[in-house]
Amino acid sequence: MANMHADVVICGAGIAGIAAAYHLAVREGVGDVLLVDERPPMSLTSDKSTEAYRNWWPGPDDAMVRFMNRSIDLMEELADACGNRFLLNRRGYVYATARPEGVEALRRAAEEGAALGAGAMRLHEGRPQDPPYHPAVPHDFHNQPDGVDLILNPAMIRRHFPYLAEDTLAVLHARRCGWLSGQQFGMVLLEKAQAAGTRLLEGHVAGVEVDGIGVSGVVIETAGETTIVTTRCFVDAAGPFVADVARYLDVELPVFCERHLKVNFRDHLGVIPRDAPMVIWTDPQHLVWSEEEREMWAESEETLWLLDEFPPAIHFRPEGGEDSPMVLMLWPYHLDPMPPVLPVPIDPDYYEVVVRGMTRLVPGLKVYLERMPKPIVDGGYYTKTRENRPLICPLPVDGAYVIGALSGYGLMAAAAAGELLALHVTKGELPEYASAFDLKRYQDPAYLKQLEGWEDTSQL
Repeated sequence: MANMHADVVICGAGIAGIAAAYHLAVREGVGDVLLVDERPPMSLTSDKSTEAYRNWWPGPDDAMVRFMNRSIDLMEELADACGNRFLLNRRGYVYATARPEGVEALRRAAEEGAALGAGAMRLHEGRPQDPPYHPAVPHDFHNQPDGVDLILNPAMIRRHFPYLAEDTLAVLHARRCGWLSGQQFGMVLLEKAQAAGTRLLEGHVAGVEVDGIGVSGVVIETAGETTIVTTRCFVDAAGPFVADVARYLDVELPVFCERHLKVNFRDHLGVIPRDAPMVIWTDPQHLVWSEEEREMWAESEETLWLLDEFPPAIHFRPEGGEDSPMVLMLWPYHLDPMPPVLPVPIDPDYYEVVVRGMTRLVPGLKVYLERMPKPIVDGGYYTKTRENRPLICPLPVDGAYVIGALSGYGLMAAAAAGELLALHVTKGELPEYASAFDLKRYQDPAYLKQLEGWEDTSQL
């Protein structure tokens, strides 16, 4: 059995653990940070992300907007410092509807987002006094508008988003949103952390030791031996396994996992423009089948669900550069909680269901239904609290901390999450939103009452 020491041990080298190491080592000057993972960095859930970001977070309060604005500030600062190695853009998120009730829902969302601090709302109805609409610049984030443009004028929708269904009634363009190269972002943070003294150890965290003071050591299984790392500070950043690791400390975290899949679709005919933003269809829908197909699906309980109404939030974005034909497509329609198992099980129907559903918002994609390109389908887990807010805080054992339950927004939140975690560890001054992400919130009766009417905002 080997022995070593570290000031801080972080379990998990996904984006959360790497961001925590970066802020501890680079921003807070903690000289001896040990980052432990049995897999290569950024190779589990962080590798399966859509790599998007947004400051567009409905209520019930402004904590998530403040948190994401801070994270985006930090990402932009880092992008400027490294020559934008991770290709940050600000194309925005576009939410579209073809239902009258959807129009009013988008109007309410725009007003709420502006009130919560996401930026001003600009209404476009085709009137002379309307403010100008500025289309997004595809490959930059400087000097771009924030806030939201709500477009209700059909001619404007057709002019700027001609690929959308002709019956689209409203488009909400949230502006401080876009995407980046998640792998490059993680590597920039990791390189800077390692330059400041962070060590990376390939191994499995098999236990956490506690004495009368608090955390005293971490048990790590490496190739051929067990290592005891003496430390007074342990950070649980284990992604979908964050609850399992917390149990080493006899702590139960209120989290669960959902499987989320995505399709990497080869749009070789160029139906979706390469400069398109992230587009989310906010309407539920039924898939279009032939009468013969409908009869076939209705014959079995296992396929009857294909005739059901599917939920909203099917979405896409271009992937890769100008010469790439790839488009990422996602539709979270099966979200039953499940334990994380590896490899992630793939639903064999997912590809066809997503492409068929995508033809509702982009009818031009129907050209692929007769002979669909060979799919690339993968996915990961969203680790969530019931209200879909993260846990970034001390645990009930002195010297133990958690940075997790980052759901599907780990990359966009990582910069601010790592900063908040580091401030907890170093006893720094916490931002106003810190209490919203503390485990202690579940001890507040008023908060628990508020949760009864809480809506999941992961796809909004």
